Amino acid sequence: MLSPEIRATIERALAEDIDSGDVTTDSIVPETATLDAKIVAKSAGVVAGLAVAETAFLLLDQQVVSSSVVADGDQIQAGQVLAEINGPARAILTAERTALNFVGRMSGIATLTRQFVDEARGTRAKILDTRKTAPNLRPFDKEAVRLGGGENHRLGLFDMILIKDNHIDFAGSITEAVRRARALASGLEVEVEARTLRDVTECLDLAVGWIMLDNMPLDEMREAVRLAHGRAKVEASGNITLANVRSIAETGVDYISVGALTHSVRALDVSLMVNWHK
Repeated sequence: MLSPEIRATIERALAEDIDSGDVTTDSIVPETATLDAKIVAKSAGVVAGLAVAETAFLLLDQQVVSSSVVADGDQIQAGQVLAEINGPARAILTAERTALNFVGRMSGIATLTRQFVDEARGTRAKILDTRKTAPNLRPFDKEAVRLGGGENHRLGLFDMILIKDNHIDFAGSITEAVRRARALASGLEVEVEARTLRDVTECLDLAVGWIMLDNMPLDEMREAVRLAHGRAKVEASGNITLANVRSIAETGVDYISVGALTHSVRALDVSLMVNWHK
């Protein structure tokens, strides 16, 4: 069941595309026409967003029948049928692009996430997303990360304290920044960005429970993990790629946050194949 927030975003996406009407479809396709269609993957990957696509079609016409052939989170191959749709032709054609846009983007995120997860497999490191999501699409982007096997970090600025370099520089020190944050929001978990091993030690002395290692060399990461053992969770962050994520995971960090999962994603190529019933 999709949340009201997600349904409302799908409605806005449809309204953005349709506005006053689908003039092409409405002028060419009779109101009584029906069709059978299939969403087909044109490349291999991890599928995500099929429930979103189904909702897009149904929001235009409740007579549309959509049935997923695979499940969100499944590994798929090029040419594989992902879902079957039948019903009023106008509704299906009008919602087509919106539905495929969601499936393509979400599947692209899930596919890239799975690649990072596979690279880190066998280590303790979990792959995290970031707030580098498309504006107004964060619930979709983060759901796609989950379907790819990653984990969500913060949903936004409200659910965790993350003290970064600008906050530390403004406060004058990690100690002062942590003091101020805890004074205002004592019930929230605190994470601090550490740029050096001295920063890591200062965080540990303050009993900070989550430490982010910002662009640290591998040998310093390993030492940070040793220092923090049993005292804090350790996250690696900054310029993480498929080429280096394995070596970073092998340092023993608990988490690796990857902005590229959502800010540099390449959409999975999907299309709608149609059979007409005029």
